[in-house]
Amino acid sequence: MIAVLQRVRQARVEVDGAVVGAIGPGLLVLVCAERGDTEAEADKLLAKILKLRIFSDDAGKMNRSVQDLDGQGACGGLLLVSQFTLAADTTGGNRPSFTQAAAPDEGRRLYDYAVAQARRLHPDVATGQFAADMQVHLVNDGPVTIPMRIAPAATV
Repeated sequence: MIAVLQRVRQARVEVDGAVVGAIGPGLLVLVCAERGDTEAEADKLLAKILKLRIFSDDAGKMNRSVQDLDGQGACGGLLLVSQFTLAADTTGGNRPSFTQAAAPDEGRRLYDYAVAQARRLHPDVATGQFAADMQVHLVNDGPVTIPMRIAPAATV
């Protein structure tokens, strides 16, 4: 699975002019399931996202995760947005290929699984709308933007 994390002061997703998901300080996470991904990759990705220390502590160092945003146990928001274009292959010409992205039904299933797991593990989770034409608004904090990829486990 592929993700792009953006540390934000606030973020929201609109579909047809209506807000479908919004957070205050926290992480906007663009998520893409690739061919061969399973729940195991989604679980590993989510565990890494929740523990990644990219929020500043009192000394200004990146020592806090979205689960302990203020150092006192207050969680930040998590806005998960599906984005199959993260799997773009641009090596062969000027039009990207998306053949590495999971098929739409499988992508939706893994995205829904990741959202359900996130809601089980984190108290403040919002989402975009799978396969919709979304407008994503954010105030990037830092800016801090981190790409992440969890490759499928090798089969023996």
